[in-house]
Amino acid sequence: MTKGKHHKTNRHKEPTSPKQSKGRKKLYFIAGIAILVIVAVIIWKVREQPAANGPKTIDQQYKPATDKVQSLGKWIERAKAVDERFHSVYTPCWEGAYGAIGDAYLFAVTKDSSLLRFHTIEHDMRKMCAGTWVDDRAWICLAEFYWWNFTGRKNQSLIEDAKQRYLSAREECRLSNHNGYWSWYNWSPKANSQVFTNSNMNQMVTVACWLYEITGEKRFLDDALLVWNGDTKYPGVEKLLYKGSGKWEGKKGRAAFGNEVPWQGAGYCTIGAALYRITKDTKYKKIVVETAKRIMDPANGWVDPQDFYQVQMDGNGAFVNFLLDAYAIAPNELQDIPVKIEKMLEHVWTNHNGTANITLHRESDHSIRNGWNPYGGEDGYGVDEVGTVHAQGEAARAFGVFVYYLNSMHENR
Repeated sequence: MTKGKHHKTNRHKEPTSPKQSKGRKKLYFIAGIAILVIVAVIIWKVREQPAANGPKTIDQQYKPATDKVQSLGKWIERAKAVDERFHSVYTPCWEGAYGAIGDAYLFAVTKDSSLLRFHTIEHDMRKMCAGTWVDDRAWICLAEFYWWNFTGRKNQSLIEDAKQRYLSAREECRLSNHNGYWSWYNWSPKANSQVFTNSNMNQMVTVACWLYEITGEKRFLDDALLVWNGDTKYPGVEKLLYKGSGKWEGKKGRAAFGNEVPWQGAGYCTIGAALYRITKDTKYKKIVVETAKRIMDPANGWVDPQDFYQVQMDGNGAFVNFLLDAYAIAPNELQDIPVKIEKMLEHVWTNHNGTANITLHRESDHSIRNGWNPYGGEDGYGVDEVGTVHAQGEAARAFGVFVYYLNSMHENR
């Protein structure tokens, strides 16, 4: 088309009305927006594509933590890595029971038959040691309950073994009021030992709740209620140790040598959750929620304000388990618990984002330290151990239980 013809054609064209001009501008605007949206989607898709330069490590496959929980696959792989080390150092006592609890939760998600084989054939839980402290027995009983539960509730021999362990401890008078209130004690009244904590984790109460739920025998419910509520002559733990608004307080002392309420009472989250499950009494739920909220509020000084690890104590596998038991009965009230625990575990896995003064996670074999404060100095039992059966059992428990609840969150979306 020549310049002259173009000029001639335009000269005879009808003039555009203001209404037509306005319509065209609107059309151009909409078309422009559509183009921008398409370009944005294309850019997003490109960024989502993995780089094609070889296989990736566990960490490279996933994005960094945000205020929401990360994808499930990453945490399963991490739990398996921690677990491999745990299996290599396993011993058949309470430390082994810690990891067995974590493995039960991990099995519930992965259905990995090697985990089932490890704890029922290669290392029969029924042959675990009796333990010295009463809570040693409780951890073994709970491991047996979780495996029974997650494998179809058919292996009654696990229940019979747990029942025998419970009744044996009771016959030794370890459920007692000899200190002026009803509680489980690590030693019988005849022992006269000051080394009683962590007896007042009182996890035999949780065992009693499970036994009542499974067998229907009311004596187990009566025992559990006796410890929490007391009787007409002696108080229970709520009246003596619970101060209200989530605060538990007892005698002071070192973690294994006199501290009457370890972990700021976190263990009572598990006990209260079990009592709520079998009684439906909302008072237990209320105390559990208050306790979990107070412990995980950095303003109260127990956890780090950024990564939510325990600043002062060990026992992190149990600590994570207790908090997620609370979350299980009150997910709406405690929505922040899984997010905070993820940040806690991320902190451990990354060695406090590479700035820890001590080794929290030994990457060569995925050994985990018992205490999770990146600067050390915690109170507890063997807090500096890395990759031992105690430390690794705690870690396997924490990672396994977290994977289970993370999976539940994904399924409920």
